[in-house]
This record gives sequence, C-alpha cells and structure tokens, in this order.
Amino acid sequence: MKARLPEEYRGGQAAMMKQLQKVQEEMAKAQQTVEEGVFSASVGGGAVCAEVNGKHELLSVKLQPEVVDPEDVDMLEDLILAAVNEAIGKAEEAMSQSIAQAKGGLHLPGLS
Repeated sequence: MKARLPEEYRGGQAAMMKQLQKVQEEMAKAQQTVEEGVFSASVGGGAVCAEVNGKHELLSVKLQPEVVDPEDVDMLEDLILAAVNEAIGKAEEAMSQSIAQAKGGLHLPGLS
C-alpha cells in the first residue's frame, strides 16, 4: 500500500526542489567566478608579492632586489611563505563569501 501525499505537499516539494536547483546553479557560478579570480598579497613592505587564483594555484611571486640577501635566506623564505599564505587566505575568504551569498541564507547540510 502506497501512502499518497496531499496535493499541496507535492506542490511544495516541487517548489523546494526548484529552489534548491537554483541555489545549486548560483553556487556553481559563484565558485567558477572565484576560481577564475586572482588574489594577491604583499608582505615586508612590498618586498615580496604573491598571486594565486581561486583554485589556490600559485601564479607568480615577485621579489624586490633589496630583499634578496644571500646572508639571510631564511628571512626571504619566511616572507614568501607569508605572502603565498595570505593570498590563499584571500581566495578562501572570497569563496566562502561567494558561496554564502549564493545560498541566500538557505541552510544546506554538508555545505559551509
């Protein structure tokens, strides 16, 4: 024996599915936009600049000549790490904001 749902429930379910599909499409667009974006960070007063894309791929690292000191390679490595990590953080933040905006306040389990 199959239980039949009232017509108004079935219509509400269809509307919910349509809304979820729209949210999914918006989230995909938002993700693509962020992934195509470029995020940069500069540290050490502009001594080291790094650029990443929204996929967290390192695109470029630029060094000012005065920061290249063979006697202090550790400092240069730290500056590069800081610049890259900051740029990645900006990409992650942009993705989070973009996804939250696409969801429009809709709580979807499993999605941040």
